[in-house]
Parts: sequence; structure tokens; C-alpha cells
Amino acid sequence: MPHSPAPAPASRFGFPRSLLVPLAAALALATGMGTWYALGGAGGPAGAPAPAAGSGDTVAAVAKSLHLPWPAEGQASVAVEGIGSLGTRGEQRPVPIASVTKVMTAYVILKEHPMRAGAPGAAVTADEQAANESYSSVETTAPVLAGRTYTQRLLLELMMVPSGNNVARLLARWGAGSEKAFVAKMNETAAALGMERTTYTGVSGMETSTRSTAADQLRLARAAMKDPVFREIVATRTVEAPGAGVTFRNTNKLLGRDGVIGLKTGSSTPAGGNLVWASTQDIAGTPRLILGVVLHQRAGTSPAEGSAAAHEAGRALVTAVRATLPDALART
Repeated sequence: MPHSPAPAPASRFGFPRSLLVPLAAALALATGMGTWYALGGAGGPAGAPAPAAGSGDTVAAVAKSLHLPWPAEGQASVAVEGIGSLGTRGEQRPVPIASVTKVMTAYVILKEHPMRAGAPGAAVTADEQAANESYSSVETTAPVLAGRTYTQRLLLELMMVPSGNNVARLLARWGAGSEKAFVAKMNETAAALGMERTTYTGVSGMETSTRSTAADQLRLARAAMKDPVFREIVATRTVEAPGAGVTFRNTNKLLGRDGVIGLKTGSSTPAGGNLVWASTQDIAGTPRLILGVVLHQRAGTSPAEGSAAAHEAGRALVTAVRATLPDALART
């Protein structure tokens, strides 16, 4: 995701911190957002399709009755935990996914270096490469200082909230010794999740050779949202780059509206606009997690145009599902 150069770090660097809810609130948030799994929505292995509330025919009938506003281009997929798939549209051929790649980067980091909800995690020292890349004018970055120690949590926030590519690569080197070794872990994890049409060639999404499908990214989103720390991070509205005098807002413009609690954006000219979103809704007294993916919107245009199209498509889907799903289920 290209952007203007990151602000130059200030002369003094304070202890890493972010604009998060207090610890107690964070813990409550993590617990509350995990309710759909506690009530049986998770059933089966992490990569398996969401279980249906009724028979396959019933779920298919419900999905058909919704008449969702699927995007006219690219591809999309929507599912509800504990209910099942609401459909997939567009040819499921692998396409570039830009910074949506970072969902897998974060997932692998948290799988191999787990954290407690609300905790700072491990200490990570920024290297010279990550610091030098802070000033790139051709990609999205977040300012870090070489030799400075940051918390694992803060780095995950700087990677996911403003989509810092340099931070993604720093975390990969920290987590596996090299970016190449980390990419291998990403592909192993994708295979384990049943993401058969996904190939990762980098950790940030800058590489157009990193390709996936909406259906595969939905599988990953479902697995990732089971981690309370991941849920906290993707729900973070803003994060402060310590000592740099800059606060970044989450690139996900749907966050906080229509029950949306995440997840990740990604845009580039080759990839177009991409958005993975997660929303919560009480349906018949049961909390449900709604997950959606839209990929390859307005590919070939500017990243800003693609991003706007992805947000528009995502907003149309999430609002339609929330407005029509409860009645559709009640009629079955």
C-alpha cells in the first residue's frame, strides 16, 4: 500500500505505547468477542467450513433468499459462524491480495509466539533494515528506531493498523531468523488450513506473486479470529508510533460501524482494493460472527480508488447480511 514518506522520528524516543483501551477493558473485549466460539460456532478444525445451524439444504435456501449485493467485479465470500456459508461470487482464481497478506503474517507470529489478551508480549529489538525502511516513499511504513526495543504487541499494531510493511518484515526476521524462512511457515500454515489456492512469496503484500482467493482468505480469517489477541489488535482504532509524534488510524474504514470489529485492508494497482471484515450480531439471542472478503476491486486503477471500491462493496454486504439474515433464518 503506497503512501507518503513516514514522518522522521523525533530526537527522543519514549517507551512504546499505543492508544488502546485500558487493560481491564481489553480483557473484557477479548472475552466478549469470543462468545460465538464458546456457544459452539467454532466446531471442527480451524480450517474447516463453519458448521450449519440446520441441514445443508436449509442453509443454502437461507443464503439464496438473502439476495446479497455481491460486487460486480473481482470475487467475494461471506459466512456466519454456527450457520454456514452465505455464498461465494466471482471466479475463485488466485489474485494479488496486497496487505491482506499481513493477516497470515500476524496469525503465524501469534501461533508461534502466543500472547495473553491485554499483555505486551515479547520484547523485539528493531534492526537497521527496519529503521531504514521507515522512510520509504513507495510503500506504507511505520517509524521505528534501530536498536530500540519494542513490545511484540505494539509491532503487531503498527503492522496491522497503519499496515507497516517494514514492521511486517521485522517481525518475520524476529520470528523465523529470515523472511524466507518465515514465508515458508506462512505457506505451511496455509496448507494446514486447507487454503489450496494460496501462495505467499512475501510477508507484507508488496509482492504481486503473493496470491489467494476470497474463499481461502475467509478460511484464514475464521482461524485468526479465534485468537483473542488477534481480535484485540484488528479492533484497534488508532496506534501511536512512540517518539515520532504521529498517531495512525486504522485503514479499515468500516471499523466500529454495523458491528464491525476488524479485520484488514489491502490495496495496490495490480491487486486493486481488498478487504477482509468481521462483524458481530445477535441472532435469535445468540451472538454470531459474520466474516466477509472482497478481493480485486477496481484492479489496475490507483490504490485509493481500489480501496474505496473495496470498502463500498464490503459495507454493502455487511449491512445487507445484518438487515436480512435474522428474518431469513426465522422463516426456515
